[in-house]
Amino acid sequence: MHFMIEPITTPERTWVRYTIETRESTFTVRAFSAGLLSAFAHNPTISIPSFEGEIRVGAAVEESTVTLVIHAASLAATDDIPAKDRKEIDRKMHEEALDTDSYPEIVYECSRLTASKTGEGQYWAALNGELTLHGVKRVQPVSARVSVNDQGLRAVGEFTVRQSDYEIPPVSAVGGTIRLKDELKLSFNISARKQP
Repeated sequence: MHFMIEPITTPERTWVRYTIETRESTFTVRAFSAGLLSAFAHNPTISIPSFEGEIRVGAAVEESTVTLVIHAASLAATDDIPAKDRKEIDRKMHEEALDTDSYPEIVYECSRLTASKTGEGQYWAALNGELTLHGVKRVQPVSARVSVNDQGLRAVGEFTVRQSDYEIPPVSAVGGTIRLKDELKLSFNISARKQP
């Protein structure tokens, strides 16, 4: 007597893939001044022009994953400030704070999220991912308003990062009388196109 053993198969998870479109997206960092002369100092806004990533949405929104890679060397001060000051801010940011030669990528990965539907194709999502910045990986919560349609996906939100959590040394200027606060505010409006 012969028995046929059927292989056990589990249904393959089906994903809808979206790739981030950098040209249609904005991502910025806002830093805040502290110190003796902070009332006269500038609160610089830093643009993040070069990043890429993928969002995969499962049958349930909670099964989604997010991967985002930022090219650290692309960060640049964008405010209407004198060129000399902008150059100094960029130099301190790349050489002293981020050390972009040693840590060229900033990575956010998330496979744990919750979402509540707020309308047709509209969601409020709470991501509980991991941010790798300056060679340090930490859990980083991010909240976003997400809209999905047949062509693509858009996510809008903001979150805060403490530089000390990622072993980033405090940046100061004018002999230490002006320095940046530990907390940074990041804002994003990300567009992603649905892949066939």
